[in-house]
Amino acid sequence: MRIVLGVGGGIAAYKAALLLRLFTEAGHSVHVVPTEASTRFVGIATWEALSGHPVSTTVFDAVDTVNHVRLGHEADLIVVAPATADLLARAAAGLASDLLTNTLLMARGPVFFAPAMHTEMWNHPATQANVATLRSRGAVVMDPASGRLTGKDSGPGRLPEPEDIFAAALAAAGEAAAGSAPAPGLLAGRRVTVTAGGTREPLDPVRFLGNRSSGKQGAAIAAAAVAEGAQVRFIAAHLEVPVPEGVELVQVETALELRDAVHDAVNSTDVLVMSAAVADFRPGENADTKIKKRDDGADPVITLVRNPDILAETVQNRSASGSGPSLIVGFAAETGDGSGSVLEYGRRKLIRKGCDLLVLNQVGRSLVFGQDSTEVRILSPQDDPGTEPPALTGSKAEVARHLIQRIAGELAGCLHPTS
Repeated sequence: MRIVLGVGGGIAAYKAALLLRLFTEAGHSVHVVPTEASTRFVGIATWEALSGHPVSTTVFDAVDTVNHVRLGHEADLIVVAPATADLLARAAAGLASDLLTNTLLMARGPVFFAPAMHTEMWNHPATQANVATLRSRGAVVMDPASGRLTGKDSGPGRLPEPEDIFAAALAAAGEAAAGSAPAPGLLAGRRVTVTAGGTREPLDPVRFLGNRSSGKQGAAIAAAAVAEGAQVRFIAAHLEVPVPEGVELVQVETALELRDAVHDAVNSTDVLVMSAAVADFRPGENADTKIKKRDDGADPVITLVRNPDILAETVQNRSASGSGPSLIVGFAAETGDGSGSVLEYGRRKLIRKGCDLLVLNQVGRSLVFGQDSTEVRILSPQDDPGTEPPALTGSKAEVARHLIQRIAGELAGCLHPTS
């Protein structure tokens, strides 16, 4: 496929180099068209070296080939990443002030934008109107990710990971191509349920007991399952990332609500991936009014009660009924201590829960929660106890794709057929 990769002038331009590599390694021919501003972040020499094609920002180069017309006409797909607020505005207005905006006006194939900007810019009515305009004309505008931005601020506006842009852009091209259909994926025809995010257990109308989970890993797993052709039900507690496209969303807040949603799903799913961070405890009482500070200075006493173990319950119900998901995947976020290592705690949990696979990672204030990268080990009851499973390190999207591949392999010899 012939792809034009447009690069806007934002700090996230460096991620476009990784996106370019994904496209070229997948066998696509890519012409990079940066804006002049973007070359202050990544130079033209980098784009030429990685793409193998000459690169220009202006309509006055390669005039003999009518370059500003040819690129748009010949492209099977145009991807703009990062798409800044300024670039979205110029594209929506139909301006043609440089080679990239000329190419966008000449596009005959699908056009895909991956925005990146500060939260205030993304939420501004002008930007939202420009996005709506582009979408109304048939362009695909991906929602930005939520997370750390330039400087100390955080929120929606972060450029999605290159792997996520790669998958979404190719999916958009597949849907737009007349008479074509994407090749069947590893999970084509399968039904997958993914839980994600952190539950919140209310204490009173304004306070809750929660955890640090952002939902990034669960969302990445759901997106990877969709990309492999699965029908995905996404049971989401509190998320700090957008809901993946193409899923059936079930929104929950508490552990008990998540438990009900899982019970509703299990008999109509082939795979259950329990990546949500479910609170182990909840307040014994949920006050109807805000708990006030007492005049006598006495501190309130909050009694916690244990939440049900949803993963263990689901495994037990499958064993008792002989029906349910063919594969049940648990997650364990562990911190080692004097009584055991992270791996030792993970193995004990695998036995205690009884699930088919357990994804184990070490967590902490600067580890895993809210981060784009992770390191996990996938444990199985069939593992040799004397052998340490290999660590999978990379972006959460990469780990999600590896897990989906492992799940597809496990399904081939699964002993727990769905009723």
